[in-house]
Amino acid sequence: MSLRNSPITALRLLEGPQTLGKGPGFWGGFAVILALACLYPLFADGYDVGNNVYFFNWTFMALGLSLIWGYGGALSFGQTAFFGVAGYAYGVLTINLGDAYGLTFMSLIAAVGLSALFAGILGYFLFFGRISGVFLGIVTLSVTLVLERFMSQTAGPEWAIGSARLNGFNGMGSMPSLTIPWPGGDIVLFPDVALYYVTLALLVVVYLALRILVNSRFGNVLVAIRENPQRAEMLGYDIRRYQLGAFVIGSGLAGLSGVLYTAWGNYITPSSMGMSAAALPVVWVAVGGRSDLTTTLLGTLLVLGGFQYLTIYGSQYALVVMGFLLVVTILVAPSGIFITAGALFSKGLRRRLKRESA
Repeated sequence: MSLRNSPITALRLLEGPQTLGKGPGFWGGFAVILALACLYPLFADGYDVGNNVYFFNWTFMALGLSLIWGYGGALSFGQTAFFGVAGYAYGVLTINLGDAYGLTFMSLIAAVGLSALFAGILGYFLFFGRISGVFLGIVTLSVTLVLERFMSQTAGPEWAIGSARLNGFNGMGSMPSLTIPWPGGDIVLFPDVALYYVTLALLVVVYLALRILVNSRFGNVLVAIRENPQRAEMLGYDIRRYQLGAFVIGSGLAGLSGVLYTAWGNYITPSSMGMSAAALPVVWVAVGGRSDLTTTLLGTLLVLGGFQYLTIYGSQYALVVMGFLLVVTILVAPSGIFITAGALFSKGLRRRLKRESA
């Protein structure tokens, strides 16, 4: 394929067989939603804008889990481990290096790279060791809980990396926010309009890039592995390499969530890697529809909004409702609420058209 045709091929891959939504109607709706999202800060107060940044931060982890689980068929409970590794790495780097000259963005890249490296090492032993199914979920959850327990006991003064104190279960704080070098003074991306637009732009880029990826040869093979790994292997594909690649990319996106969350709140605690935190991304992805990026994104934002509402007005019920929602989804709509609703709507429409034609 020539370089001249590469942009055309990328545009075609945005509407491939592995993603829902195509044609002028879909992309017109996408453009309208994006325009409304861009205009939103002009009509909302600072608190609401910052709160939406919080929602956006988690969507990267959800999209990564959709790639690993929904497209690759490997359920990972370890996404919050990579979230925490990247968040703590960002805190350590920025506290020691400072926030001048764009060093916070260099720290972001380094922290995401570290989480991807950790995922690559762990994933190598998992996939090349032929660990799959429920055992993959058990191992990744175990790694998450071990990291959470380890970070919780780092409260003493000896637990420091340079000037950065880990602070045990109290968590690490006082790390700088993201900053953009600018003539006359750096722009500090507090949880306000500037950070909102940066995070929204990242989300759009990641979403479109993942659509291209899953509709490429890599994504097609990944789905084939999900459907029948033995058949994919008999056709000559090294399924371990594809599963490892998806695991590294998805975990790197979880690391991006961790960095953005840490920069947003200027803190991170071991509880972000605990049992409850590890289970929530599975709920987000399952409810919307794990096998499609768009339904994953919509489901995540919807469930996050409901979870925050419950946390504010009935915190004792929030996790119970999330668990109940997961059980109902698995029993009633195992493909996800949005995907199931879309399938039922299409089926009803076909029946109606058939009756009218008769």
